[in-house]
Order: sequence, then structure tokens, then C-alpha cells
Amino acid sequence: MTILHTLVTEPWPDYGLVDSGHGRKLERYGRFRFIRPEPQAMWTPAQSNWEADGDFIAASDEEGGGKWHLSREVPRGGWHMKWEEVRFTAQNTPFRHLAFFPDMAAQWSWMRDRTGEGDEVLNLFGYTGVGTLALAAKGARLTHVDASKKSVEQGKANAFLSDMADRPIRWMVDDAVKFAARERRRERRYHGILLDPPKFGRGPDGEVWRLEEHLPGLIQHCRALLDENSKFLVLTVYAVRMSALAIGELLNQALADLGGTVEVGEMAVREEARGLLLPTAIFARWSR
Repeated sequence: MTILHTLVTEPWPDYGLVDSGHGRKLERYGRFRFIRPEPQAMWTPAQSNWEADGDFIAASDEEGGGKWHLSREVPRGGWHMKWEEVRFTAQNTPFRHLAFFPDMAAQWSWMRDRTGEGDEVLNLFGYTGVGTLALAAKGARLTHVDASKKSVEQGKANAFLSDMADRPIRWMVDDAVKFAARERRRERRYHGILLDPPKFGRGPDGEVWRLEEHLPGLIQHCRALLDENSKFLVLTVYAVRMSALAIGELLNQALADLGGTVEVGEMAVREEARGLLLPTAIFARWSR
């Protein structure tokens, strides 16, 4: 059974989509405000003039490059933010984002509702660990995998900042596909899996990741890591010309023998100025 719907992240004290339009968005990150490109904001903004601490100017290529232009003093090493029990460092990165993805908050909440004390959860492409810590706060045992040593070290720092440095978290610098394949051979099982893969990436040993080419194989590895005791698998996809229905069918076929429900749709953030929804990504998730 497949359910189609929109998953909305609402503003929270440390983050909000203030306004959007004319191909841009104004967001608040703690005490700072930033403007970033947003091609899907095709409407007219609610406010004609935006006051911000910085603006990301995109490069002319399609690879997401560009540069931050800061109009006020912003700490280069970042500043602290909080979501629920999780504390972490946000900062201006060369990749236009702020070292975490705020629209994942709705997914974090959904997974937390399905996670129990001692559950084993695998977070592939775990980045700076905010999702990992959101589940660790509920008593889960996490395996966090990312190809970037810098990102994994930032995850550990965020764990320390959240007073979770002693939680049962395996921090792994590894290629996601190779790691999942090894876990499959070891006959490991997980209660939950979170996948947030990029469109293109490289592993620590130069392994090449291309979403359309390698995602089906990775999903097959993940299926082998689930069993009758498993509770969920969440897949989010950003910045690609791909349908939510397509990745939903991928999960449907791979996990059909486990029963349960597959949900698919768009992820969005609610704008504070007017309450409209700004789409950010597509997702497919299985649960039982």
C-alpha cells in the first residue's frame, strides 16, 4: 500500500523560513538571517526589502557552487543552535547550506515516534549527525556513516555539545554502499535505516556515487539489513529530476515481502510570512 502526501516542517525557535519569492528565500538560523537562492520560490515575496546578515550568490554552473557575501559579522567557526534535545553548530558552508538540513525536522520527529530504547538504527550519508543525535536522544543505538571525515568529526562535536558523547554511537568514515554491503555479509539487522544520499559524491577512497545509477543497489543492501523486527526505512532525495512515485515504487518492490506501508511525497517548509509551503525535496519511507 502506497500513501501520497506532503511532509511539512514547521518553524521552531531556532529556525524558520521567514519569507520567500523571486527565486530566493530568507531564513533565520538562531540569531542570524540569511538569503539563499531558491528556484522553486516563483511567487512574489511578502516583503519588498529583506534585512539579512548574509547572502549566498550562486555560481553560473549547475554544480551548486557560489560564495557567501556577509554584510554583518558572522562567526567563521559557526554558532550554536538547538532542535529539541539536540544542540549543534550551524555555519556558512561553501555548498550554500548551513551544515544541517532544517526540512528534515519532520522526518526526525516521525522516526523518533517509532524508535524505542535499544533499537539499532543505521544512518547512511549521516553528514553532521543532527538526525543521528535526534534518535540517540530516544535511546537508540546508532551507526552513523559518512564518507567525509570532517563531517563525522563535526558529528562527534555535536554529540559533545548535546551531552551525548557517551551514547552508543558508532561514528564511521566509510563509503555508504561498501559499508552496507559488508553489514549484509555480516548478517547484521537494524530496526531502522535513514538514507539521505546526494546526487553525486565520492567515498573516502575515491569511490564514485551517482544517485540514479547506484541507489537501486543500495536499497537492495538495505533490504537485507531489515527483518520482521524492523520498523522503518526513510529515503530523502534532493536536487534531482526524479519523481517521489519512482522512489516509492523502488521501496515497494524491495520491501514487499516485509508488509507494512510505503509513504511517498514532497518535503516542504512552512513560510512564516504567509504560511505557504516551499517544497525542498522528495521522500519515500516504509514503516510497519
